Amino acid sequence: MGRVEGKVAFITGAARGQGRSHAIRLAQEGADIIAVDLCDTIPGIGYPSATEEDLAQTVKEVEALDRRIIATKADVRDRAALQQAVDAGVAELGRLDIVVANAGICIMKPWDEVTPEIWEETVGTNLTGVWNTVQLAAPHLVTAGGGSIILTSSAAGLKGLPFLTPYVAAKHGVVGLMHAFATELAEHHIRVNSVHPTGVDTPMASGDGMAEMGAMLAAHPRVGAMMTNLLPVEMTEPVDISNAVLFLASDEARYVTSLTMTVDAGNTQY
Repeated sequence: MGRVEGKVAFITGAARGQGRSHAIRLAQEGADIIAVDLCDTIPGIGYPSATEEDLAQTVKEVEALDRRIIATKADVRDRAALQQAVDAGVAELGRLDIVVANAGICIMKPWDEVTPEIWEETVGTNLTGVWNTVQLAAPHLVTAGGGSIILTSSAAGLKGLPFLTPYVAAKHGVVGLMHAFATELAEHHIRVNSVHPTGVDTPMASGDGMAEMGAMLAAHPRVGAMMTNLLPVEMTEPVDISNAVLFLASDEARYVTSLTMTVDAGNTQY
């Protein structure tokens, strides 16, 4: 216990799923949390959007661990709102040491059914939102004398999974951001890494979107194997990704930077 004791973590997309899991896991190990989430309907995603009640549940679970948490409804695409959320959290909690740029969406469509709106929604949240998060939060890590930044990419950030064109493009872009920020922030003792899950058992992996994916894979069986994990599991659990985030946030990873860390059950191996 206590692997991030006394540290403060800023987590986006924290209302549920991986984001809530990251908040809880870091809190279990001693961190206080600054949490943000859109908590609003996102058109076309094919699964239920997170709500303010979801974010309140994250607050409840972190506080049950006797840790402090500042939670705000904010869109990672809204730089002013995001800046206000992180600055207010740091003012309240005193510092910032860890940034987890986790917020993301997924809309599944064949390449020729992707609309400009789907492209803008996905890339805006999954790539521009990550850039906003790091650029706006990193000055606080510089002030603290160092820290750790973890970007949530995907197996789709390392290979071209089908029926996910904007998602694949954005998640590959996250890898580029990670390497670029790792290079420039190293002189400030700030480490930057990305994590690359396979499918994770969260609301994103449910609903009409997954049913559509099944139908698309059935219609195009040659690409179906790309979705298969090497280990005999269909999906991982959020805590599996959170354990990787915890490692990268902790001093155990003090010399780990610019790493694409797969937690993908071997999905990217073939």
